[in-house]
Amino acid sequence: MFTRNGKSVTAISVKPICTFQQVFKSTWISGAFSPITGDHFQLILPHCNADNFQVFLNDFSKENPKELKIMVLDNGRFHKAKRLIIPENIVLVFLPPYSPELNPAEKIWAKYKREFTNKFYNSLEDAENFITMIVKASSKKEVMRICVYCYVFYVMHQIKRLKMILFHPREK
Repeated sequence: MFTRNGKSVTAISVKPICTFQQVFKSTWISGAFSPITGDHFQLILPHCNADNFQVFLNDFSKENPKELKIMVLDNGRFHKAKRLIIPENIVLVFLPPYSPELNPAEKIWAKYKREFTNKFYNSLEDAENFITMIVKASSKKEVMRICVYCYVFYVMHQIKRLKMILFHPREK
């Protein structure tokens, strides 16, 4: 519930005034976002660890269970915990170290953080309600616009090309 300060517009040499609290309570939001369809799935969890990541994976796999979900992840320790059981319809793809700019989800997190800036919450429940409101307000079009990366479409094109070669070989 630590107030995140952000930029604001004021007159020259005038320091902006906003409410501030320094209470160290936290909640975590895990999410998956499709730059192709705009579908998104988020889950608010009490901690950021392997056990809660497993809960996220299990719940995410139940959304459109016949769909194959490719998740782009950073190299967080809990993403690679040995005790994780990855559902059959989820594939984890790890980014190179120190390259969060390649993860489409990072742009969404930045948007959520901007929405959260300069806000004061009386309780953790109020903060979670605000997060839920932001998540529900995110449209598929907005997710697609924010998460678009040219490499995603390049990879899709290469996969389609590979399928054509493997499943429709040219006759000699």
